[in-house]
Amino acid sequence: MVADDPFDRPSETPSEPTSGTDAAGTVESLVTAPEGGAPPVRRDATEICPDGVEGDRYRRGDGHFQLDGCAVTLVAAEALAAVREETGVDLTGGRHRRNVVVEGFGPGMDPLLDATVAVGNAVLRPTRRRPPCAHVEDLAGEDGLASALRDRGGLCCDVIEPGRVAVGDPVTVREADPRTAGAAIAERLAERGRAADRE
Repeated sequence: MVADDPFDRPSETPSEPTSGTDAAGTVESLVTAPEGGAPPVRRDATEICPDGVEGDRYRRGDGHFQLDGCAVTLVAAEALAAVREETGVDLTGGRHRRNVVVEGFGPGMDPLLDATVAVGNAVLRPTRRRPPCAHVEDLAGEDGLASALRDRGGLCCDVIEPGRVAVGDPVTVREADPRTAGAAIAERLAERGRAADRE
């Protein structure tokens, strides 16, 4: 089900990344649920607010895991494709119960963890993994779903800058996580040292 939405075109591209990597992906789909246990609703576009996704249960304070809730959740399109291939279970309708399906960063979305990420006009920081649970499996009505999503159940995000997000919007890493950024700087310095030695 795709909700009627007043937005009819992708968001304007956010400002260019200030540093980090060239990694880029795309918003494949958007999902909300108005209250805990309610069926997922696919959207063409939505607003990410400082405290969560417009129209979603966690922003309303009605999520099943409200005490451990996430403002925004991401899941990889590659992870959903792998689950479908391995188990025959199709989650593209939103039964994964994550807000933003992202394509382009691999099943675990490792490049996004602890990075600063532009998603449409919003800016997020994925802070931890969001493992699947028995509740998601019960709502989806698929035995073994939690196990199938292990290590690829998505990421929990803080909202750095609110903004509009639409299906088809770009997803870019503005700043890599500190460990990756530090390693990249060290490698560049080492390469300069090697070049100087060759001169």
